[in-house]
Amino acid sequence: MLLEATGPEEGLEVVGEAGDGATAVRMVAALQPDVVLMDVRMPGVDGIEATRRVVESGSAARVLVLTTFDLDELAFAALRAGASGFLLKDVQPDELVRALHAVAAGDAVLTPRLTRHLLRLAEERLPGAGAEAAGGPAAGAPAAAVRPERAQLEQLTPRERDVLVEVARGLSNAEVARKLVLSEPTVKGHVGRLLAKLGLRDRVQVVVWAYRAGVVTPDDHTPSS
Repeated sequence: MLLEATGPEEGLEVVGEAGDGATAVRMVAALQPDVVLMDVRMPGVDGIEATRRVVESGSAARVLVLTTFDLDELAFAALRAGASGFLLKDVQPDELVRALHAVAAGDAVLTPRLTRHLLRLAEERLPGAGAEAAGGPAAGAPAAAVRPERAQLEQLTPRERDVLVEVARGLSNAEVARKLVLSEPTVKGHVGRLLAKLGLRDRVQVVVWAYRAGVVTPDDHTPSS
């Protein structure tokens, strides 16, 4: 088990373990964990459907999905189902601990490459739903397709919009803080407020929402180093 390499000093406690998705959903409802480490490939109810059921149940638990391959389509399907990020199964213990704490705090685990691919999937599913960042729908896009997002964007303060753009580009709170010359707690506060105003669950939803609103495009992301 991945978490066996971590100790209590890491601030983590394993409250349950399930061998299939259906059992995982029941255990989440009963145990109310902060984070669920979900394998996308499981017998019976797979990790994608299990993630969807956990999210749709209204549970406060955040889901991190596990995959063997960096660009596994099942992992992206799980993200669309509401997961807060994904990890490779060969993740190192220290990386796992950081990811679990980040997700528990409301952050998401998304690499720039994953973010770009997720946006391209959104682009395929939402043809013509983009908008120019400078204002107004993209050429040929129906006004009704972008009006809700553009109206919501007007609810944000200028600083919240700045933070929104950087989050949508795949930057962490610490990276946003450095770029915008803010403290990390201040950035975290802005992120929390913009999520509440936009009715979004986490950073994964921010990425797709920002694309639909025309705030970013699939290529408008900080490249991997």
